[in-house]
Amino acid sequence: MTYDVAVLGLGYVGLPLAQQATRAGMTVLGFDVNARVVDSLTAGKSHVDDLSDADVTEMLAGGFHTTTDETLIARADTAVICVPTPLAEGDGPDLRAVVGATEAIGRNLRPGMLVVLESTTYPGTTDEVVRPLLEKLSGLTAGIDFQLAFSPERIDPGNEKFGPRNTPKVVGGYTPDCTDRVAAFYGRFVDTVVRTKGTREAETAKLLENTYRHVNIALVNEMARFCHELDIDLWDVIKAASTKPFGFQAFYPGPGVGGHCIPIDPNYLSHNVRSKLGYPFRFVELAQEINATMPGYVARRAQNLLNTDGQAVHGATILLLGVTYKANIADQRESPATPLARHLASLGATVLYHDPHVATWKVGDVEVARTDDLEGAAASADLVILVQHHREYDADHLAGVAKRFFDTRGVTTAREAHRL
Repeated sequence: MTYDVAVLGLGYVGLPLAQQATRAGMTVLGFDVNARVVDSLTAGKSHVDDLSDADVTEMLAGGFHTTTDETLIARADTAVICVPTPLAEGDGPDLRAVVGATEAIGRNLRPGMLVVLESTTYPGTTDEVVRPLLEKLSGLTAGIDFQLAFSPERIDPGNEKFGPRNTPKVVGGYTPDCTDRVAAFYGRFVDTVVRTKGTREAETAKLLENTYRHVNIALVNEMARFCHELDIDLWDVIKAASTKPFGFQAFYPGPGVGGHCIPIDPNYLSHNVRSKLGYPFRFVELAQEINATMPGYVARRAQNLLNTDGQAVHGATILLLGVTYKANIADQRESPATPLARHLASLGATVLYHDPHVATWKVGDVEVARTDDLEGAAASADLVILVQHHREYDADHLAGVAKRFFDTRGVTTAREAHRL
């Protein structure tokens, strides 16, 4: 059997991509080195928030095939790398998964194939890391014997409005012909394809998108601190500023940033600037510093709220509501709830949590106590902190039953609540 595309990496990026390609009538091979992931998908079980078991079953019925056998990659016309790139020591990207996927393709690359890197990384990775490996292992030449391109993933888990099909797809090829080929590929199942001059521009576009958010979130997080000290309602300030029909986009403070993009990707750009140009990317590094200190700031505010009522944080029971990095999903990657719980525990608090999407939660090696009795736990805790506003939470009601309620998301209107 031959395949239109082989997707390497079947996580939050690769699986939705495979779904869209399958729905477009393409024959899709899903490759992953994790046998448990492959076996689970083969059994019709999804492990990502945006796809249900029924979605996976539909994909399988449409011809989607999963494997750990890399030799099957040779049967595909296109190979797309969708593996994770976490931070390595020194704030650069850990490219081991990218290198591993590239090597798997290189060993099975044949003339005429298109290879696309979607994993977020620093500018130059496609040309400086992926291309040489592919050429060395295959004996083929990029842009002549096979096509090579970069197309940044733009998956936003839990976003009910924008998904892989209606989110514009940025593409940049190693050569103009490579750009034509990759644009035609994604054009089969994505509504809008946006071309860049080359791979570096496409790589940098993704970093700019997330750096923009990172810096603006840091701005409002810092404003939250001094607005609190000056007794200014920042949420009301943002609401007023948002009435301007031009020149302003609302960003909101919170207990910290999380997920697979905002706390990670801007560091790739900062690392690249430092390593190649020898000077810091000051905006990014300052934003990282501000956002990274927000869980500690929330813990101090929690301590002050208790102290105001004459209660020590040491020995107090604090209930955290929502421990995922984003509302209404189960993804806990880089969630600010983790450092917040660590800070509170270091102050001597007893921490427990409620989250309808998370059955068990560990902070380091320590399992945090979970409660199923949301209202009872909210009423009995010394302090309730809304960390993530899942749709299951009636924040105003919970603020009414709690002894003390600290809203880090600015969603409550209850007079009893304290807001960030």
